Amino acid sequence: MPPRLRQRCHCAAASLLPRVGWALAQLGAAAGSDFQTQGTILPAPDFNPIMDAQLLGGALQGISCEKDVLIEILTQRCNSQRLMIAEAYRDMYGRDLITDLKENLSHHFKEVMVGLMYPPASYDAHELWHALKGVDTEEKCLIDILASRSNMELFQIKEAYLMQYNTDLQQDIDSETSGHFRDTLMNLAQGTRMEGYADPSTASQDAMEFQSVSGQDIVDAINECYDGYFQELLVAIVLCIRDKPSYFAYRLYNAIHDFGFHNKTVIRILIARSEIDLMNIRQRYKERYGKSLFHDIKHFASGHYESALLAICAGDTEDY
Repeated sequence: MPPRLRQRCHCAAASLLPRVGWALAQLGAAAGSDFQTQGTILPAPDFNPIMDAQLLGGALQGISCEKDVLIEILTQRCNSQRLMIAEAYRDMYGRDLITDLKENLSHHFKEVMVGLMYPPASYDAHELWHALKGVDTEEKCLIDILASRSNMELFQIKEAYLMQYNTDLQQDIDSETSGHFRDTLMNLAQGTRMEGYADPSTASQDAMEFQSVSGQDIVDAINECYDGYFQELLVAIVLCIRDKPSYFAYRLYNAIHDFGFHNKTVIRILIARSEIDLMNIRQRYKERYGKSLFHDIKHFASGHYESALLAICAGDTEDY
């Protein structure tokens, strides 16, 4: 194809991208409910928050912090149970469990143990605030959270953000980001995307039209037409629509292998997805990359930090 004609085709394809992206969102919404999601952390049977609070108090207030006890309890209780433990701990010792964890632990191990104690919306709000208000804006954190959360989750995140930091999430996005990247983040943060069943035929027609004009998959077209964080955000939206566990498997692999074990990303994804679809993420990871997530974490992390991540990951026998 002559260069000028090819350029015209690419321009025509680019003009279709917004409509096709919306169409794929409809198709993804309909197809996304076809498989059962499963986390790695489930409610503990025979749960006793008072006993757990006593054990944690002994581990934290002894001569030396018993980190193995913290791992055994906090990674083997679901979030609602951990919140009950924190309440029992406050009643028992008159102290805040998160404060004691922060004072007694350090580095990445502290980030894991403290992160487990936040309710999901509060944890996402915490991560977004640090991504927006840190020394440098962490755009990939913004992408991971805002491209993947449901409307209800986004509503709860915005409420938690306002309550914790006395500021509006969308106002902070507006002030700390720019351009098309900012505009798309703002649209996502509104939490008004169409969810539930949609007619796949409409999405298929638009996708076929795009395919015939461009000869490309929509992700390839986005990568060709755009660059930077805006391009990464658009791709994340499409990948999350198609298969959210595969997207997070891809993000974990990049964080472990391409960025020299990017601790913040690994911690954030493991904690945030631990009760939602981390089991599915593990499966996609092994299918796509040949080695288990458990194996790669064990290879790159160490000490109690490694033990905590592996406990959340919950590896199978063949992963050892």
